[in-house]
Amino acid sequence: MKVSLFYLPSVGSKADIEKGRVGLQGHLYDQMLHDITRQARLADDLGYDSISFTEHHFHVEGFELSNNPVLLDLYIAMQTKRLRVGQLGIVLPSQNPLRVAEDIAMLDHMSGGRANAGFARGYQRRWVDIMAQQTHGIHGALPHQHDEIDNANRAAFEENFRIIKQAWTQDFISYEGKYWRVPPGETPWTLEATAKWGGGVENGIVRAVSVVPKPVQKPHPPIFQPFASSERSIRWCAQEGVTAILPPLHPSLEHQLCEVYAEVSRKPLGEGMGVLRDIVIADSDDEARAIWRESGYFCGHEWFEPFGFSKGLDDPKTGEPADLWTNGLAFVGTVDTVTRQVEHLLKRLPIRWVFAWMYNGLMPHDRLMKTIELFWTKVLPRVTNTN
Repeated sequence: MKVSLFYLPSVGSKADIEKGRVGLQGHLYDQMLHDITRQARLADDLGYDSISFTEHHFHVEGFELSNNPVLLDLYIAMQTKRLRVGQLGIVLPSQNPLRVAEDIAMLDHMSGGRANAGFARGYQRRWVDIMAQQTHGIHGALPHQHDEIDNANRAAFEENFRIIKQAWTQDFISYEGKYWRVPPGETPWTLEATAKWGGGVENGIVRAVSVVPKPVQKPHPPIFQPFASSERSIRWCAQEGVTAILPPLHPSLEHQLCEVYAEVSRKPLGEGMGVLRDIVIADSDDEARAIWRESGYFCGHEWFEPFGFSKGLDDPKTGEPADLWTNGLAFVGTVDTVTRQVEHLLKRLPIRWVFAWMYNGLMPHDRLMKTIELFWTKVLPRVTNTN
């Protein structure tokens, strides 16, 4: 099982956020960079697989100041030795796919082949509608939303994905789709240097372009999709060889989606699948849960629940919410308690990845550092020895 650290990241503490407009306070952004640097270096030294950041914009509230996850990836890569860096994820419907292909390939070179690629569809309309306005008809689509907005968002996502993969794996690319044309029309290009040393031009007209550099990793960096929760998304991930990362869901839904992935991919159950989990380790279960209420619960209740993420925790038959602790949907407690929670998860769901949600800012920095250390040095060895 591989473990990656996942960050929004947040700025400021709960008290700072509750004062309002904390995103405007630049010194707190600087503090965030300082803290995640130390946390990433610790994870690098311990042996964690990777670190990942979201993409979101305009978050004056302070919960997700991650405008450009590739820049954050590069910032961390320059200060670590072996930790892989990625995005969970770049919101493709709001992006130029050729620019995304270039940026991640550059990151792969600059990090020495340590780049992961994570692509998301985008659900926050405040920013997706603005940033994707050049792509006609594309808006943010909420979890569990199934309508024309969702269909257009998915179509743009999948088209951009195809373009990126072609850009990485083909010397020259031309593409004709609903949202993108490469090249866009009869573009003249009569440069003699291209005729001698380039390509993609016929009779003075651009017919294809070469997206360079290509990634170091062949055929491309590992690809992830957060946080897939519908059967349609899981089937697509399995077909494309993309690792699907589930948000916390009711155990019956988690198992069903893992079965779908295994059926389509024809791989063992759990292969190609990961889960997102809150992790807080303290000296007592009560202390850990108190810290979690000020971080994971606060963030989830105030920011994510209004978007509908908690619906997936309900039993599809009874409507009753799943218990986070007994079902291993959150790893919160002492070392012994968290070990049992991880064991419980792996017994019912043999997933290959855990993405550990790091509530930087909301969790005290020293407690977060201790959690990173204890999970790696105390919990994982015991889990590895029993599974």
